[in-house]
Amino acid sequence: MVKKDNTKQVVLAVTASIAAYKACEIIRSLQKKQVDVTVVMTASAEKFISSLTLASLSGTRAYKDMFEDSGSWEMEHISLAQKADLFLVAPATANMIGKMAHGLADDLVSCVALTTKAPIVIAPAMNTAMYQNKIVQENIAKLKSKGAKFIDPVKGKLACGTTGEGHLAEVETIVKKVCALLKNR
Repeated sequence: MVKKDNTKQVVLAVTASIAAYKACEIIRSLQKKQVDVTVVMTASAEKFISSLTLASLSGTRAYKDMFEDSGSWEMEHISLAQKADLFLVAPATANMIGKMAHGLADDLVSCVALTTKAPIVIAPAMNTAMYQNKIVQENIAKLKSKGAKFIDPVKGKLACGTTGEGHLAEVETIVKKVCALLKNR
């Protein structure tokens, strides 16, 4: 999984949010900017969007299981972490933010997050009450203090039917931030 050329590589982590479908738009938008995207996803994310869809759009396998036999000797969490010029978690759930803030690594996404030396960009998406919860805000602050960049959610219609803060930032905003950070790498 070594880079073949100077093309920038984003490893896109997709977690279990209704906003997971926006990963498709993120992939396509980054590709239009000449950025290669490799997807890693949580098992729960596949309840919202299939790995086949994400693999078809990215043009490469969507990684989802630490213990899946890939036919390769590489440890995927390490090779994916090394491949990344930037690690993007979009959408990021409160659960994944908490895991990352506390160094927990019990699935492929959290293992890659803990292993990568690439810049980490996190785009939260969750219910307003969850996003505003003091524990979630403390986890965000902790990750920011360790160098993670956040693309704050916006006020919008949420899956529960209400409108509030917690709606995933616009794809254009996410892609613009990612490209700006990649320019400096």
